[in-house]
This record gives sequence, structure tokens and C-alpha cells, in this order.
Amino acid sequence: MADGAVDILKDKRAAARKAAYEGPVEDLNPARASLFRDDAMWPMFERLRKEDPVHYTADSNYGAYWSITKYNDILAVDSNHQVFSSAKGITLTPKAAQGFRDPNNTATNFIAMDPPRHDVQRKTVSPAVSPHALSIMAPVIRERAGLILDSLPIGEDFDWVDLVSKELTTMTLATLFDFPFEERRKLTRWSDVMTTAPGFGPAADLMEMRAMMAECFGYFTELWNQRVNAPPTGDLISMLAHGEETRNMTQAEFHANVALLIIGGNDTTRNTISGSVLALNQNPDQYAKLRANPSLITSMVSETIRWQTPLAHMARTATQDFELSGKTIHEGDKVAMWYVSGNRDDTVIANPDSYIIDRERPRQHMSFGFGIHRCVGNRLAELQLTIIWEEIMKRFPDIKLLEEPKRSFSIFVKGYEDMKVVLPSKL
Repeated sequence: MADGAVDILKDKRAAARKAAYEGPVEDLNPARASLFRDDAMWPMFERLRKEDPVHYTADSNYGAYWSITKYNDILAVDSNHQVFSSAKGITLTPKAAQGFRDPNNTATNFIAMDPPRHDVQRKTVSPAVSPHALSIMAPVIRERAGLILDSLPIGEDFDWVDLVSKELTTMTLATLFDFPFEERRKLTRWSDVMTTAPGFGPAADLMEMRAMMAECFGYFTELWNQRVNAPPTGDLISMLAHGEETRNMTQAEFHANVALLIIGGNDTTRNTISGSVLALNQNPDQYAKLRANPSLITSMVSETIRWQTPLAHMARTATQDFELSGKTIHEGDKVAMWYVSGNRDDTVIANPDSYIIDRERPRQHMSFGFGIHRCVGNRLAELQLTIIWEEIMKRFPDIKLLEEPKRSFSIFVKGYEDMKVVLPSKL
């Protein structure tokens, strides 16, 4: 990034800090994708945690909603599915898309369901990420990680997001789906379509988004038809096609679950792999600590998942009036749990803005959620991150970040579009 672009970004962040504090707190609206693209949302969440941790925004591009910004309040909402339902969507939906069936915000995938339907559908796919399944996948992931890293150029600039983060996660996701391996980058593109606003990702507008999603769902419908007429296997599509509680699901339910699994299997790991490179470059003392003691990789992975918070929020809808921290949330109100803010709550996590790879309790974070909707693939995400860093440390003494990364234009996925790096040498 040229010096002028860096200066513009610094100015944007300074302006965002000023705007976060100069007006009335009741006017704050953190659901602005531009703030996340510029990594400039932190002051707003900082003020909300201090002054108005259960905050109502009366109008925004996403309609009216509550912001829950402190760790324990988020925990209270996320753990109370009886009052805070997922059945009307799990993200804030732009007004422009609320009449469009957004596959990431539908009531028909299992994360957007309440018990008992949620429980039986989640149970159907959970064997794919069981400890036994992960023990079988681990050597495959390690072999692929090695191949990816050994193919990287030494002494030449390249995009870490494209050549490493996307590649490892898409390889793993293709294996989980038993998706044609040579076409695996379609999964990346479809995930980006579902999580990035039209005009800021692969789709130029809502019409193109519809067309791309029709392509995705048509492809997976064909996979379903193949698997339902074949003996059961261990991939996710076969599990859904043959599962007692899922084999009779509607096509809309199947498509919604496909969308959920594509996003869930892609974004957390992909953006945390990229985030780890950024964090270690911004904190060279921690990178030196890791080089001196590679056994810290496990705790570094958990700290990065907290520090990065790859999914910035999840949403719920109140099924009844409920009082939280002195505020009354009314039946039907939309509630956003800002995990990205809860992970920086200094009343629960010491020095939360600091990146500390040997924290005393590195797994104390909310990036995977809580309660019945806690991320079903959290151990797979941790496994991929651990393996890629074990293999990195065997090969490269340093990964140098060359410029500010380009971040995603999204209030949901807190991620990176590209990240220019260089590997100065190889061990």
C-alpha cells in the first residue's frame, strides 16, 4: 500500500474515533461495513461497552436492532435460546435484501433453528467433525499444508490470502463435502458471494448474487441426487441425504444448510490464518516468542481466534419482552451479539487489545459462540490452524507483511481480501 493510501486509512480511523465520541451515545450505529473495512470500528465498541452496553439503534441500513457489546451480556443472550431465537435469521440483513431470500439469513438451516429441529439436524452432520474423524483428517491436512507451503516463492511478493489461507480451507471443505477437488475454488467464490455485499465482492448486484447462488444450489442439488442414490458415506452431503432426520428435508432446507456449511467451513479458518500473519507482524515481540518456543502454537492459535474474531456478530430475535442490564428488549426485536466487542471486554479479559500468545487462559473467547449454537466445527478450525503453523515453523524463519491488508466489506465476516507478504528465506 502506497504511503498516500496509508495516510488516508489513518485519517479514516482518526475520524472514526472522533465520530464515535463526539455525538450522543444513543446515535451510535456500529453496523457499518465501511468501519470494518477500515478496521475503524473499535472506538465505537469501546464507548458502547463503557456507556451503553445494551444499545438500541432505531434505524440503520439493517433496520432497528439492539447491540450487545459486553462479554457476559453476550453470553446471557447466546445461552438463552428460549428467549432469543435463531428462527428469524442469524445475521443482520440489509434492508435492500430483506425481501430476497438470503441463504445466510434464512430460517431453514440448523443454526437458524430452535430445538428440537436444530438438535436433530446438527446431530446428523456432527460425526463429520468428531474426534475420530479429525484424527483421520489430520495427516491429510498436514500433507496438504506442506504441499501448499513448499509451492510458495521465496523472495517474491505474493498474496497470502489466495495462495495459503483460501487454499488450505477450501481443500479441507472440499474433502468434507466430497466435492470435486479440481473445482474446489467454486466453494470460495460462493462463500464470498454469500457473505459480502453486492458490489464489494464477486457479485456486482443482487441479480448477479441470485444467479451465483442458483449456480451453487444447482450444483449441490446434483450432488444430493448422486449421494441419495448411492450407499451412505462419511461426507456431509451423504450424511444429510441419508440421515433419518434430514433425508426428507425440503430443497430449501438443504440449500440453506449447504450455505451454512460452506460459510462455516471457510471463513473462520481462512481469516484466522491470515489474521495470524498480521498479528505476528504487528507484534514482533510475540513472533520472536513463538520462534523461540514453537510449543506455544496451540495457545497462539486460540489467542489469534480471539484477537481476530472472524465472525463479527450473530443475531437473534426476542420471543418475549426481556430485561438485560436495565434495558427492556421487546418481543420481535432484533438483537446483534457483537462477538468482536465481547472479545475486547476488559472486565473479563485482561489487556484485551493486546495480542499475547501465551495468555493464561487463551481459549477464553467468544469467537465460536455459546450454548446450543456453539460452532460445530470449532475443533476442526483449531486443528487446521495448528497444523499450518507447525508446518510454517519448520520451513520459514519469517513471514514479512509488506503493506496494510485489504479487509472485507462486511459487518458479518471480519476478514481479508488480500494480504501481500514475502518469505525472505527458507530453513
